[in-house]
Amino acid sequence: MRWSPREQACVSALTMGGKPVELNLVEVLRQAEDVAAVYGRTPGETVAVTEWLLGLAYAAGFYPETANEWRTWVENRESLDDVADWLQDHDGCWDLFDPLAPLGQNPALHPHLNAFGVGPAQLVMEQAGDYNQFFSREHLHSPAILPAAEAWRAMLTQHAYAIGMKAKIKTKDMGLPAPFANLSSARLVSRLRVIARPAWEGATFGDLLRLNLTPSGDDNPGRLNLTWQQPAGPVRRDFTRRGAEQTRTPTGPADLHTMLGRSIALRPAALPDGTAGVDLVLIGPGETVSDLPAAFLQDAVTSEKGLLKPSLTRDLWRQSHALYAAVAERDKGTDLYGRIAMLHGRRIHLLAVGLLATQGKLVSWVADEYPYVPGRETELRHAAEQGSAICEHAAKGLYAAAATAQTYTYPQAKPADRPAQIARFNGSTELWGAASDLFHTLMDDVADGIPAVEALTAFATALRAVTANSLEARIASLPTAGNGLEAQSRARARLTEYLNQPNTPVHLKDPS
Repeated sequence: MRWSPREQACVSALTMGGKPVELNLVEVLRQAEDVAAVYGRTPGETVAVTEWLLGLAYAAGFYPETANEWRTWVENRESLDDVADWLQDHDGCWDLFDPLAPLGQNPALHPHLNAFGVGPAQLVMEQAGDYNQFFSREHLHSPAILPAAEAWRAMLTQHAYAIGMKAKIKTKDMGLPAPFANLSSARLVSRLRVIARPAWEGATFGDLLRLNLTPSGDDNPGRLNLTWQQPAGPVRRDFTRRGAEQTRTPTGPADLHTMLGRSIALRPAALPDGTAGVDLVLIGPGETVSDLPAAFLQDAVTSEKGLLKPSLTRDLWRQSHALYAAVAERDKGTDLYGRIAMLHGRRIHLLAVGLLATQGKLVSWVADEYPYVPGRETELRHAAEQGSAICEHAAKGLYAAAATAQTYTYPQAKPADRPAQIARFNGSTELWGAASDLFHTLMDDVADGIPAVEALTAFATALRAVTANSLEARIASLPTAGNGLEAQSRARARLTEYLNQPNTPVHLKDPS
């Protein structure tokens, strides 16, 4: 059985007319100006497929040498036909089930598939549970066959985003080095990946690929990683040392975008209709990336704690001011943000995608996008910073009001009971839920040319109403007499006081 994404439908896309289509890799590149977008089942899968297509472009020698050439390519829509031609004619192995050089896989694992493999749910990160292999999870032994196209996309996602864990593989029985059990984090798992998405009228997926190509001079773009055992390729892990000790630096952008973050083996099986699928999977450690130079971190955003990454306690939009700071300051030279600033009159959206995980468990994908217009950098950054500060202050005001309501509702409360009692009256959850839409409206307004001061006033006015409503919803259950009535009155007064104290952001204060 064979299956090749170069020949079989493997990518979900939308035409410019909004019609969903399934295309193979050659068709995606050949029809890039007729395709509005490609998309995956999750934000991470969408990024992984886009990364791989960027890797193909570099491998084909399709990349600008300078920032000025990049700008010309974007504005004149340099054709991607050369990449499609290269892909169609390239003699590398593209067969997902090739016995000697399977696409994206490590054939050294194949002899162990039947004895140690599990169901294809292990390949799909969101289905793999706690990510410990052989943890007696019945769904990992499900006989359901995963279609080959889905398996290929899931494999790309593993290579890009797989999280670090100690897999429970019986290495003694497999005859493999003990360090094989250590699964290091893949390249993108520890930060936000930002992709520039063209948002001007008539923008296509071809425009997106050109926007995100990094000028690489006349340097060697590196080798496309088609399989673990391709001849004359870069030196890879030999599993004689732990992942953290055995790392490598990509040799160029083609190598970077197709790093093999996992050792994977897939067993082919036929679906009821005779098409190719996967029924057994074995996953081990992959290539561990060393600290990358700035040239390989063109989209990275730096915060006070290092590279910006998703937070378990802060929504992604609440960190967007760091992204806008990267655009406004442009102090890293010719990175992605410095280049898009050259595209005067072009609206661009910055799509940020990350993976939330804790203690070896995937929590969720996070994704959001933010408008950017060259020339509006300072206004956008100011709006993002002030918008976030306004929300933070309003949330603290709700907590102060909740604490006041608790004091008058439970005057004899034990200290240990106070947190739960305050939580009863704290409307911050409702506030943050509503604030997200208001914040995105704020940023769209500023991108559209409305002065930041004016847009922030409208934003804060709406948020102040949301804040008051959030408190009312929490204290509505209190009796309208005695302690309950006083608690309501005191909580409202405390919120009003908090939202008008000297350190309140000016736009949030009650103008009356």
